[in-house]
Amino acid sequence: MKNKDKTELFERTAVPAAVRQLIIPTIISSLITIVYNLADTYFVGMLNDPIQNAAVTLVAPLMLAFNAINNLFGAGTSSMMSRALGRHDYVTVKRCSVIGFYCTVFCSFLFSLLSIIFRTGLLELLGAEENTLAATGAYMQWTVCCGAVPAILNVVMAYMVRSEGATFHASIGTISGCVLNMILDPIFILPWGLDMGAAGAGLATFLGNTLACCYFFVLLFVRRGKTCVSISPKLFSFDKTILLGIFAVGIPACIQNLLNVTSMTLLNNFSASFGSDVVASMGIAQKINMVPLNLFFGMFQGILPLVGYTYASKNYRRMKDTILYSMKLGICCVAVISAGYLVFAGALVRMFMDNEVIVAYGSHFLRGMCLQLPFMCVDFLAVGVFQATGMGNKALLFAVLRKIIFEIPALFVLNKIFPLYGLPYAQVTAEFLLAIIAGFVLLGLFRKLETQPADA
Repeated sequence: MKNKDKTELFERTAVPAAVRQLIIPTIISSLITIVYNLADTYFVGMLNDPIQNAAVTLVAPLMLAFNAINNLFGAGTSSMMSRALGRHDYVTVKRCSVIGFYCTVFCSFLFSLLSIIFRTGLLELLGAEENTLAATGAYMQWTVCCGAVPAILNVVMAYMVRSEGATFHASIGTISGCVLNMILDPIFILPWGLDMGAAGAGLATFLGNTLACCYFFVLLFVRRGKTCVSISPKLFSFDKTILLGIFAVGIPACIQNLLNVTSMTLLNNFSASFGSDVVASMGIAQKINMVPLNLFFGMFQGILPLVGYTYASKNYRRMKDTILYSMKLGICCVAVISAGYLVFAGALVRMFMDNEVIVAYGSHFLRGMCLQLPFMCVDFLAVGVFQATGMGNKALLFAVLRKIIFEIPALFVLNKIFPLYGLPYAQVTAEFLLAIIAGFVLLGLFRKLETQPADA
């Protein structure tokens, strides 16, 4: 019965209805995640202390590095699972999930251990200076040194659950951790509570991620026998075919994330040279701009199982319709959000810190960053399609183009020509150029698939 339910959604439900069924839970989850990501910045900002707010900003690249493992075993494993479902190979689906789970546990524990061993060097690399060192170290202690395993594992487990179309359960797991974090944030951070500042924000994040992991363990136990997702150690093996399939998608996605970390670290180091007020302002602008980025991410992550399934089952018409419908939906959303950011940038920044200097810097940064949104919508979708269909080489090419060829050089050039104020426009430049390339690549992919035998 469970397999009939899956094929009904992936094969026969009308594309708009199938897309809505898949993306609504992921969008809701992403919106909750957005609020959760903003919560640390908001409640720390209530302290009106740029140093505490800078601590949250400076650790952000290291937390973004979690996504290297998330993408390696989350995107890689879920892509393999969705394509195996499309072939109705349910044994491979289970074995993929087991391998992805235990590899995630090992790598996230290793990440945590290395962050403890090289803590001092990492803080310097992140741009922490004498006045921000203590607060940054305290926040990193909970979010990274202690929190890497639950933070990474709950995301990968959500990927795996989502790969078989169970987006509702994946979203509930994510939301549960976010809600706990938001409840604990003011208690741990503010003077009327435990008055821990940035360290309290880190502790709340750690506990929220731990709860999310517990939800997924309980879910798999309750649904045992009704799901293709498994964490049974009996099924674990170093299957060469499965590992190569996971890595074909996961490694390019991992490299893409590491390049994101590199560019964010460079941006923070450029900002740090102008003082803690600028770092805090840049951090607030980045967090606000993450709202539409997470929205797109949730939307496109929701459709990836459908894209992977239709690709593996050779239903190329349905695959193309899914991609085009999702792109139209994303562009409509981004038009509204971008206009709102351009008009209300100052008011949005002031919500996080009522400081005239912070608002002046932050509103300029936010207006520059929001210009990238229409182009990023196209780029996100293109990379998602490559991941879902196992075309890791194209995803890797886009990662190299985005960061190494376009964005990182633009950071140096724009900061040289327009010191500080040119920084937010580096990513706009990269995403604009990449969107043009993405359009041509997707058109080429559609034309290629039209020439292949399809199961309509």
